[in-house]
Amino acid sequence: MADFNNFDNGSYNSSGSGEYHFDNYDMGAGNFQRAYYSESAAPSVSLSTYIAKTYLWMFAGLMVTFLVSLALVLSGVVYNLISGTGSIALIVVLIAQLAVVGILSVRVRSLSVGAARGLFLAYAALNGVAFSVYFIYFNLSILMLAFGATALLFGGMAAASLIFKLQLDTIRPILFGGLIMLIIFGILGFFLNLGMFNTLICYVGIAIFMGYTAYDTAKIRDNYNYYSTLGDGTMLEKASVFSALQLYLDFVNLLLYIIRLFARSSGSKRD
Repeated sequence: MADFNNFDNGSYNSSGSGEYHFDNYDMGAGNFQRAYYSESAAPSVSLSTYIAKTYLWMFAGLMVTFLVSLALVLSGVVYNLISGTGSIALIVVLIAQLAVVGILSVRVRSLSVGAARGLFLAYAALNGVAFSVYFIYFNLSILMLAFGATALLFGGMAAASLIFKLQLDTIRPILFGGLIMLIIFGILGFFLNLGMFNTLICYVGIAIFMGYTAYDTAKIRDNYNYYSTLGDGTMLEKASVFSALQLYLDFVNLLLYIIRLFARSSGSKRD
Protein backbone atom coordinates (compact mmCIF):
# COMPACT_ATOMS: atom_id res chain seq x y z
CA MET A 1 0.00 0.00 0.00
CA ALA A 2 1.78 3.11 -1.20
CA ASP A 3 1.25 6.16 0.96
CA PHE A 4 2.57 9.38 -0.53
CA ASN A 5 2.61 12.34 1.83
CA ASN A 6 -0.22 14.81 1.32
CA PHE A 7 -1.90 13.27 -1.69
CA ASP A 8 -5.61 12.55 -1.70
CA ASN A 9 -7.64 9.70 -3.13
CA GLY A 10 -6.28 8.90 -6.55
CA SER A 11 -6.19 5.24 -7.41
CA TYR A 12 -5.28 3.04 -10.27
CA ASN A 13 -5.80 -0.51 -11.40
CA SER A 14 -3.76 -1.64 -14.36
CA SER A 15 -4.37 -5.36 -14.09
CA GLY A 16 -8.05 -5.32 -13.12
CA SER A 17 -7.29 -7.01 -9.83
CA GLY A 18 -5.47 -4.53 -7.63
CA GLU A 19 -5.36 -0.84 -6.89
CA TYR A 20 -2.97 1.62 -5.46
CA HIS A 21 -4.40 4.67 -3.82
CA PHE A 22 -3.17 7.94 -2.36
CA ASP A 23 -5.27 9.23 0.49
CA ASN A 24 -3.41 11.90 2.47
CA TYR A 25 -3.57 14.93 0.19
CA ASP A 26 -6.43 17.14 1.35
CA MET A 27 -6.10 20.47 -0.38
CA GLY A 28 -9.32 22.15 0.63
CA ALA A 29 -11.71 23.00 3.44
CA GLY A 30 -8.93 24.15 5.74
CA ASN A 31 -7.35 20.71 5.97
CA PHE A 32 -4.16 21.48 4.09
CA GLN A 33 -1.83 21.46 7.09
CA ARG A 34 0.99 23.45 5.58
CA ALA A 35 -1.07 25.90 3.57
CA TYR A 36 0.38 29.34 3.35
CA TYR A 37 -0.70 32.72 2.11
CA SER A 38 0.61 33.57 -1.33
CA GLU A 39 1.18 37.07 -2.62
CA SER A 40 -0.30 36.07 -5.98
CA ALA A 41 -3.46 37.78 -7.04
CA ALA A 42 -6.80 36.36 -6.08
CA PRO A 43 -8.34 34.16 -8.79
CA SER A 44 -10.62 35.94 -11.21
CA VAL A 45 -12.51 32.88 -12.45
CA SER A 46 -15.92 31.94 -11.12
CA LEU A 47 -16.63 28.64 -9.37
CA SER A 48 -18.53 27.30 -12.38
CA THR A 49 -15.65 28.18 -14.71
CA TYR A 50 -13.16 26.58 -12.32
CA ILE A 51 -15.17 23.35 -12.16
CA ALA A 52 -15.55 23.27 -15.93
CA LYS A 53 -11.80 23.81 -16.36
CA THR A 54 -11.03 20.97 -13.96
CA TYR A 55 -13.30 18.60 -15.86
CA LEU A 56 -11.77 19.66 -19.17
CA TRP A 57 -8.36 18.60 -17.85
CA MET A 58 -9.83 15.31 -16.70
CA PHE A 59 -11.32 14.70 -20.17
CA ALA A 60 -8.00 15.68 -21.75
CA GLY A 61 -6.33 12.97 -19.67
CA LEU A 62 -8.89 10.40 -20.76
CA MET A 63 -8.43 11.41 -24.40
CA VAL A 64 -4.65 11.01 -24.12
CA THR A 65 -5.13 7.55 -22.60
CA PHE A 66 -7.54 6.53 -25.38
CA LEU A 67 -5.33 7.83 -28.19
CA VAL A 68 -2.22 6.10 -26.82
CA SER A 69 -4.15 2.84 -26.37
CA LEU A 70 -5.62 3.09 -29.89
CA ALA A 71 -2.21 3.80 -31.43
CA LEU A 72 -0.67 0.77 -29.73
CA VAL A 73 -3.54 -1.47 -30.87
CA LEU A 74 -3.55 -0.26 -34.50
CA SER A 75 0.24 -0.48 -34.75
CA GLY A 76 0.28 -3.97 -33.27
CA VAL A 77 2.69 -2.96 -30.52
CA VAL A 78 0.21 -4.13 -27.89
CA TYR A 79 0.82 -7.74 -28.96
CA ASN A 80 4.46 -7.34 -28.02
CA LEU A 81 3.42 -6.01 -24.62
CA ILE A 82 1.62 -9.24 -23.74
CA SER A 83 4.46 -11.47 -24.90
CA GLY A 84 7.00 -12.90 -22.45
CA THR A 85 9.61 -10.20 -22.99
CA GLY A 86 7.12 -7.40 -23.59
CA SER A 87 5.55 -7.92 -20.19
CA ILE A 88 8.67 -6.35 -18.73
CA ALA A 89 7.64 -3.13 -20.46
CA LEU A 90 4.33 -3.16 -18.57
CA ILE A 91 6.22 -3.49 -15.28
CA VAL A 92 8.38 -0.52 -16.27
CA VAL A 93 5.24 1.47 -17.13
CA LEU A 94 3.73 0.67 -13.72
CA ILE A 95 6.91 1.81 -11.95
CA ALA A 96 6.95 4.98 -14.05
CA GLN A 97 3.35 5.71 -13.09
CA LEU A 98 4.20 5.40 -9.41
CA ALA A 99 7.19 7.68 -9.93
CA VAL A 100 5.10 10.35 -11.68
CA VAL A 101 2.46 10.40 -8.95
CA GLY A 102 5.20 10.41 -6.31
CA ILE A 103 6.78 13.49 -7.87
CA LEU A 104 3.42 15.21 -8.10
CA SER A 105 2.68 14.61 -4.43
CA VAL A 106 6.09 15.33 -2.92
CA ARG A 107 6.91 18.37 -5.05
CA VAL A 108 3.45 19.91 -5.24
CA ARG A 109 4.62 23.24 -3.80
CA SER A 110 7.74 23.60 -5.92
CA LEU A 111 6.33 22.45 -9.26
CA SER A 112 5.05 25.04 -11.66
CA VAL A 113 1.46 24.77 -12.84
CA GLY A 114 2.70 23.81 -16.30
CA ALA A 115 4.92 21.06 -14.90
CA ALA A 116 2.03 19.66 -12.84
CA ARG A 117 -0.17 19.56 -15.93
CA GLY A 118 2.61 17.96 -17.95
CA LEU A 119 3.09 15.22 -15.37
CA PHE A 120 -0.66 14.58 -15.28
CA LEU A 121 -0.76 14.12 -19.07
CA ALA A 122 2.37 11.95 -18.91
CA TYR A 123 0.60 9.76 -16.35
CA ALA A 124 -2.43 9.51 -18.65
CA ALA A 125 -0.17 8.48 -21.55
CA LEU A 126 1.52 5.79 -19.44
CA ASN A 127 -1.90 4.55 -18.38
CA GLY A 128 -2.79 4.29 -22.07
CA VAL A 129 0.03 1.78 -22.51
CA ALA A 130 -1.36 -0.41 -19.72
CA PHE A 131 -4.96 0.03 -20.83
CA SER A 132 -4.22 -1.02 -24.43
CA VAL A 133 -3.97 -4.62 -23.23
CA TYR A 134 -7.72 -4.58 -22.53
CA PHE A 135 -8.37 -4.30 -26.27
CA ILE A 136 -6.78 -7.72 -26.62
CA TYR A 137 -8.50 -9.51 -23.77
CA PHE A 138 -12.03 -8.09 -24.12
CA ASN A 139 -14.43 -7.76 -27.03
CA LEU A 140 -14.89 -4.27 -28.40
CA SER A 141 -18.64 -4.45 -27.72
CA ILE A 142 -17.93 -5.09 -24.03
CA LEU A 143 -15.52 -2.14 -23.89
CA MET A 144 -17.96 0.23 -25.60
CA LEU A 145 -20.88 -0.83 -23.42
CA ALA A 146 -18.75 -0.53 -20.29
CA PHE A 147 -17.56 2.95 -21.30
CA GLY A 148 -21.14 4.11 -21.85
CA ALA A 149 -22.26 2.74 -18.48
CA THR A 150 -19.26 4.32 -16.77
CA ALA A 151 -19.98 7.71 -18.32
CA LEU A 152 -23.60 7.57 -17.11
CA LEU A 153 -22.72 6.53 -13.56
CA PHE A 154 -19.79 8.94 -13.29
CA GLY A 155 -21.76 11.84 -14.74
CA GLY A 156 -24.75 11.12 -12.52
CA MET A 157 -22.70 11.04 -9.31
CA ALA A 158 -20.74 14.16 -10.25
CA ALA A 159 -23.92 16.06 -11.16
CA ALA A 160 -25.63 15.03 -7.91
CA SER A 161 -22.62 16.18 -5.90
CA LEU A 162 -22.61 19.58 -7.61
CA ILE A 163 -26.36 20.20 -7.79
CA PHE A 164 -27.07 19.22 -4.18
CA LYS A 165 -23.77 20.66 -2.88
CA LEU A 166 -23.08 17.47 -0.96
CA GLN A 167 -20.70 17.53 1.99
CA LEU A 168 -19.14 14.08 1.99
CA ASP A 169 -16.18 14.28 4.37
CA THR A 170 -17.94 11.84 6.70
CA ILE A 171 -17.89 9.03 4.11
CA ARG A 172 -14.17 9.31 3.40
CA PRO A 173 -13.16 6.72 6.05
CA ILE A 174 -15.78 4.31 4.66
CA LEU A 175 -14.49 4.76 1.12
CA PHE A 176 -10.90 4.32 2.21
CA GLY A 177 -11.78 1.20 4.20
CA GLY A 178 -13.55 -0.23 1.18
CA LEU A 179 -10.54 0.54 -0.97
CA ILE A 180 -8.26 -1.35 1.40
CA MET A 181 -10.63 -4.31 1.16
CA LEU A 182 -10.46 -4.20 -2.64
CA ILE A 183 -6.66 -4.18 -2.51
CA ILE A 184 -6.59 -7.18 -0.18
CA PHE A 185 -8.97 -9.22 -2.30
CA GLY A 186 -7.15 -8.11 -5.43
CA ILE A 187 -3.93 -9.58 -4.04
CA LEU A 188 -5.72 -12.75 -2.94
CA GLY A 189 -7.10 -13.09 -6.45
CA PHE A 190 -3.58 -13.67 -7.76
CA PHE A 191 -3.20 -16.76 -5.58
CA LEU A 192 -6.74 -18.07 -5.04
CA ASN A 193 -9.70 -18.82 -7.26
CA LEU A 194 -12.38 -16.59 -5.76
CA GLY A 195 -15.01 -17.81 -8.20
CA MET A 196 -18.35 -16.03 -8.04
CA PHE A 197 -17.04 -13.89 -5.20
CA ASN A 198 -15.30 -11.84 -7.90
CA THR A 199 -18.71 -10.64 -9.06
CA LEU A 200 -19.46 -9.26 -5.60
CA ILE A 201 -16.05 -7.58 -5.57
CA CYS A 202 -16.92 -5.88 -8.86
CA TYR A 203 -20.15 -4.47 -7.40
CA VAL A 204 -18.30 -3.25 -4.31
CA GLY A 205 -15.63 -1.64 -6.48
CA ILE A 206 -18.26 0.14 -8.56
CA ALA A 207 -20.00 1.44 -5.42
CA ILE A 208 -16.73 2.66 -3.90
CA PHE A 209 -15.60 4.59 -6.96
CA MET A 210 -19.04 6.08 -7.46
CA GLY A 211 -18.68 7.34 -3.90
CA TYR A 212 -15.20 8.68 -4.63
CA THR A 213 -16.57 10.44 -7.72
CA ALA A 214 -19.09 12.35 -5.61
CA TYR A 215 -16.49 13.04 -2.90
CA ASP A 216 -13.80 14.29 -5.30
CA THR A 217 -16.33 16.47 -7.13
CA ALA A 218 -17.26 18.11 -3.83
CA LYS A 219 -13.56 18.72 -3.12
CA ILE A 220 -13.29 20.84 -6.26
CA ARG A 221 -15.73 23.29 -4.71
CA ASP A 222 -13.97 23.11 -1.33
CA ASN A 223 -10.56 23.76 -2.90
CA TYR A 224 -11.91 26.72 -4.82
CA ASN A 225 -13.42 28.30 -1.70
CA TYR A 226 -10.30 27.61 0.37
CA TYR A 227 -7.65 28.96 -2.01
CA SER A 228 -9.84 31.81 -3.18
CA THR A 229 -10.05 32.92 0.45
CA LEU A 230 -6.26 32.71 0.74
CA GLY A 231 -5.86 34.60 -2.52
CA ASP A 232 -3.46 31.87 -3.70
CA GLY A 233 -4.11 31.64 -7.42
CA THR A 234 -1.11 29.40 -8.07
CA MET A 235 -2.15 26.72 -5.60
CA LEU A 236 -5.70 27.01 -6.90
CA GLU A 237 -4.44 26.06 -10.36
CA LYS A 238 -2.45 23.16 -8.93
CA ALA A 239 -5.50 22.03 -6.97
CA SER A 240 -7.38 21.93 -10.26
CA VAL A 241 -4.75 19.61 -11.74
CA PHE A 242 -4.90 17.27 -8.74
CA SER A 243 -8.68 17.27 -8.79
CA ALA A 244 -8.57 16.38 -12.49
CA LEU A 245 -6.18 13.54 -11.70
CA GLN A 246 -8.40 12.23 -8.91
CA LEU A 247 -11.50 12.32 -11.11
CA TYR A 248 -9.58 10.70 -13.95
CA LEU A 249 -8.58 7.85 -11.64
CA ASP A 250 -12.13 7.51 -10.33
CA PHE A 251 -13.39 7.17 -13.91
CA VAL A 252 -10.71 4.66 -14.93
CA ASN A 253 -11.20 2.45 -11.87
CA LEU A 254 -14.98 2.57 -12.28
CA LEU A 255 -14.56 1.61 -15.94
CA LEU A 256 -12.29 -1.34 -15.14
CA TYR A 257 -14.70 -2.81 -12.58
CA ILE A 258 -17.61 -2.42 -14.99
CA ILE A 259 -15.61 -4.12 -17.76
CA ARG A 260 -14.89 -7.05 -15.46
CA LEU A 261 -18.52 -7.25 -14.39
CA PHE A 262 -19.86 -7.19 -17.96
CA ALA A 263 -17.28 -9.71 -19.10
CA ARG A 264 -18.18 -12.08 -16.28
CA SER A 265 -21.90 -11.67 -16.92
CA SER A 266 -21.62 -12.37 -20.65
CA GLY A 267 -18.70 -14.74 -20.48
CA SER A 268 -17.36 -12.72 -23.39
CA LYS A 269 -13.67 -12.30 -23.90
CA ARG A 270 -11.75 -11.97 -27.13
CA ASP A 271 -10.85 -15.39 -28.44
